[in-house]
Amino acid sequence: MIWRLINSGENSGPHNMDFDVQLTKDCREDEAYFRLYRWKPYCISLGYHQDYSDINKERSQQDNIDIVKRPTGGRAILHAEEITYSCIIPNKFGLSARQIYEKISMSLITGLEIYNPQLSQLELEKIQPDFPDLLKTDKGLLCFSTAAKNEVKFKGKKLIGSAQRRTGDFILQHGSILCGNYHKKIVNYVNLSENIINELRNELDNKTTDIEEILGIKVDYEKLSKNIIEGFEKYWEIKFVENGNTQ
Repeated sequence: MIWRLINSGENSGPHNMDFDVQLTKDCREDEAYFRLYRWKPYCISLGYHQDYSDINKERSQQDNIDIVKRPTGGRAILHAEEITYSCIIPNKFGLSARQIYEKISMSLITGLEIYNPQLSQLELEKIQPDFPDLLKTDKGLLCFSTAAKNEVKFKGKKLIGSAQRRTGDFILQHGSILCGNYHKKIVNYVNLSENIINELRNELDNKTTDIEEILGIKVDYEKLSKNIIEGFEKYWEIKFVENGNTQ
């Protein structure tokens, strides 16, 4: 199995989502991809089954924030102060979707612990919420208001949100590693009542965290990216073939 690494840097929301989809089309059965990227401008992404009407398009445009649909499921995220990853793995790799989810989360934990030993208290969520019922409620609109099983937490608060989709002979998984707290501003762009918005704001404050909040210092994005790559290689016991800063 050939593992290919792509560090895409900053790109628009449509570009980032199209890139992930294209990788699932370009990937061969004897290779896998791991990609890191960021968002410029900031962007709200919606899960595959969510409606654009959930988001205030006019306000988003005024603040120069993209809105896109993800090819995966899950719920709305404001991508801002974060590093995003995507991973494409062929079914012939021999792992179930659940095993892939867990292994990717553990590899991210490994990289974060390399970045700073204070992150050694990271752990995986052990319980799977009842998402079908949750998604029927207004509180189910936002990704970071609830942690799914095997998502990464720090002292009970969600740090990494991920989503997955099987596309043909491949599994695509991508997710957000929160570095700062700008993601919480998503409540400013949802089409909900003020009471529900205030509840969601409290949910995000109580149930999410970010690396800068944990460590008390600004994130070195370049170093963090290198450490995440190192952690992925270490946990999976692989060596990447670098594709460069492919745009």
